[in-house]
Amino acid sequence: MADLTHFDGEGRAHMVDVSDKAVTSRVAVAEGCVKMSAQTLALITEGRAKKGDVLGVARLAGIMGAKQTSTLIPLCHPLPITKVAIDLTPDAALPGVRIQATVKTTGQTGVEMEALTAVNVAALTIYDMLKAAQKDMQITDIRLVLKDGGKSGRYEA
Repeated sequence: MADLTHFDGEGRAHMVDVSDKAVTSRVAVAEGCVKMSAQTLALITEGRAKKGDVLGVARLAGIMGAKQTSTLIPLCHPLPITKVAIDLTPDAALPGVRIQATVKTTGQTGVEMEALTAVNVAALTIYDMLKAAQKDMQITDIRLVLKDGGKSGRYEA
């Protein structure tokens, strides 16, 4: 378990000490999809969803999710997030909505978990707002696509 930083030498979970790490600019981008029928997607694109502006509410929920990551994931540090951008793109070929979250900070640890949480919360919000129309929607393909900054440098999927 020596390579897993969230475990101490005896295998116990702990919060990583980042106090000696340099403060650097960091960014993470995550993505995912909510797959649905073409008819359900039309509720979004035509503005006919009974609960209102699905993409607008999901965008706000994703931003809020990124900001709450440290309260949801036990070993995440609370971070001074400097930017959260949520892009929601209806895609008729899917059919569904493609979600991309970009999160930035200047701090001592990265924002990968914040970007992934933002995508998940946005996807769950889309599901919640449309579940009356379709219960078998699928939340899929959530993954980190970019991480930059800090000691480990750049990662691109």
